[in-house]
Amino acid sequence: MTLNVNGADHELDAAPDTPLLWAIRDHLKMTGTKFGCGMAMCGACTVHMDGQPIRSCSMPVQATAGKKITTIEGVSSPAGSPIAKVVQQAWNESQVVQCGYCQSGQIMSAIALLEKNPNPSDADIDSAMSGNICRCNTYHRIRGAIKDASEKLG
Repeated sequence: MTLNVNGADHELDAAPDTPLLWAIRDHLKMTGTKFGCGMAMCGACTVHMDGQPIRSCSMPVQATAGKKITTIEGVSSPAGSPIAKVVQQAWNESQVVQCGYCQSGQIMSAIALLEKNPNPSDADIDSAMSGNICRCNTYHRIRGAIKDASEKLG
C-alpha cells in the first residue's frame, strides 16, 4: 500500500489494520508523533489527515489510502505551514514545554485550530484542545501560546 506522508509517497508492507501511528513510527522511522494511551483519548499521537487533526493510534492505515498525512516533522520542515512556524515560535517564547511528551500532538491540534479559526476565543481554544491531555498541566501556557500565535498571524 502507498502512504502519503509529509508530501511524499511511501510504499508500505503492513497489515491493513496496522494503526497509522505504527506505520509512521516503525515503518517510516518518524518518531515525532508519540504513543500515549492507544485509545485516541490523550491526543499525543495527533497528526493531520487532509488537514484535519486525527488520532493516529486508532486510525487503521488502510483508511488513509488516497489521503495526505502530515506529521510534526512535516509542519516543521522548510516547506511546512507558515502557521506552524508561528505556533512553534509562540510555543518557544511562552516556554510551554515541561516534559514535552504531549507537545507534538498539542502543536498539531493548535495548528489545525488556527488554520480553521485564526482568531479563536478562549472557549474555542479550550474546545479544540480538549482532546489533548498534558500531564504537566501546562494548559494556561498552551492557551497563551495559541493566543500569541493568533495575534502574530492577525
